[in-house]
Amino acid sequence: MTVVPDVSTGGRTYGLLAYLYGPGRRDEHTDPHLVASWMPGLTPDPGRDPTATLKQLTDRLDLPVLALPKHRRPARHVWHCPVRTAPGDRHLTDAEWAEVARRIAHATGIAEEGDDRACRWIAVRHADDHIHLVATLVREDGRRPRRHNDGIRAQAECRKIEAEFGLQILNEGDRTAAQRPTSAERAKAERAGRTATAREILHERVRQALSGAASEEEFFRRLAEAGLRVDKRLAPSGDILGYKVALPGDRNRHGEPIWFPGSKLAPDLSLPKIRQRLHAGLSDDNATLNNHPGDPLRPARARREATHIAEQATVALAGDNDAESAAHLVGVGELLDGLAQTSPASIRKELTQAARAFERATRSHIRAERADNRAIRSAARGIIRAGNALGKGEDGGATAMLLSTMVLVTIAAARWHSARGHAQQAAAAQQAAQHLRSAYRQAAATPMNAMREQGRSLAESVRQRYATALEAALPEQAGHLRREPGWDALTATLVQAERAGHDPETLLQQAIAWRELDTADSVTDVLVWRLRRIGNLPATTGTPRARTGIRPTQQQPRTPKPQAYEPSVRTEPRATHPLNARR
Repeated sequence: MTVVPDVSTGGRTYGLLAYLYGPGRRDEHTDPHLVASWMPGLTPDPGRDPTATLKQLTDRLDLPVLALPKHRRPARHVWHCPVRTAPGDRHLTDAEWAEVARRIAHATGIAEEGDDRACRWIAVRHADDHIHLVATLVREDGRRPRRHNDGIRAQAECRKIEAEFGLQILNEGDRTAAQRPTSAERAKAERAGRTATAREILHERVRQALSGAASEEEFFRRLAEAGLRVDKRLAPSGDILGYKVALPGDRNRHGEPIWFPGSKLAPDLSLPKIRQRLHAGLSDDNATLNNHPGDPLRPARARREATHIAEQATVALAGDNDAESAAHLVGVGELLDGLAQTSPASIRKELTQAARAFERATRSHIRAERADNRAIRSAARGIIRAGNALGKGEDGGATAMLLSTMVLVTIAAARWHSARGHAQQAAAAQQAAQHLRSAYRQAAATPMNAMREQGRSLAESVRQRYATALEAALPEQAGHLRREPGWDALTATLVQAERAGHDPETLLQQAIAWRELDTADSVTDVLVWRLRRIGNLPATTGTPRARTGIRPTQQQPRTPKPQAYEPSVRTEPRATHPLNARR
């Protein structure tokens, strides 16, 4: 049972019952009827009894509320909790749903077992996969129910029900997740033709505005540039005490903007939390990028620099410093937000979904205070300042290079959370990895195909020489790797490395030693991008960048068909050149 109790309160019992017993917004409600109530057998059921009316049921539920003097009646006296099973779960019987309803009413404090003075409640079923619990929040004795943390208690009871009923079991929550949109917010979004609620849109835009921001002033400027209404709460001194945001045009029944404080969007989006993140500042790791504002390769350069820093995040996540790892997770989230804003349209949807999923993996009860994530936040800033990538040529190859690394980073994040019992965060990181894999496959298709074609055109003696080098470096995996689609691209990359003045065998050893390869979907793909980054090779095939002081071999002339060729063979030992695989 993917029981996701969505507890909310309202002020109109009749209005809610009319919806539950009605046809639904798209005629999706079928056979509305009661499966349980505070007084079984004596509660009017307009779904099964033709003489019963909604008003009769409303009056029965509201009776303890109406018995109070008007000034003591709660303004929002209606408690509502839908409970749903997961797609693929079996359909529960009415009797099973009745047990579910009674257990949740007991667990939440609405109607504890044996309490004959508890709140009045009912459970309505109008679909195979869910019920709606409705209660009025005044007990028979005129007191209010004790329902503190009712949503959390409902979740805990639902996990027990799932295990006992043989249904899908959800991960336990730890109260670090962003607040979920309410049923009313989702319904309003549907009426407005939006695929996301105002809360979800604001959550994402505030997060993106924070990605790589250097100061509080820049953060608020980005919010305004994103088209949001921003209201700052000021102290008499003029200092900002807090903020809230609203979508333009999103208003309540009185025509007033519907504001959301940052803390209500997510725990880490309150102004104090944002200030903690901004206080550490940014590093100067992307200074090279910032010194070339007119460079047409800025997006590609920003992605190459971010790749190295993301690789360092995987190393941090494999360490034993939890505070440092937690800080890097926050930085990885900002990096994904930056990529989602600036990547080519062809992969932007997947990257947006990856960023949304990974957002949950950035928060746990492990605190990141005093840990340094300035470099990765600076990388996110560099990507945003470099502007939109077009996904072609060097730009597309550098995007694929970074995405290949980001897949490994999110897998490392999932492992880190799993080792600490953070089930929801681990699942979120795994979901992000799936979206990143999809984005990588799209981004890498063109550059990898070009490299494979070049690799296939090599003389067999050259291919065999590199196969021997691979076997020496990875003796147990060499046979498998030569059967991977990326093998041809790997040979083409080693050729480019040698023509640029590198010792390909040494470079290959450096790429292999940088980080474990067990989590890679394609080891050859990962090695291709590592070699191109640490060897400072172009992210696409073409003329390689010569290393300082090394004269590249003369470029082969173009021919109508790919010609087999062999790199120049040296007759004297080559000095090993320093590589920047580790810093």
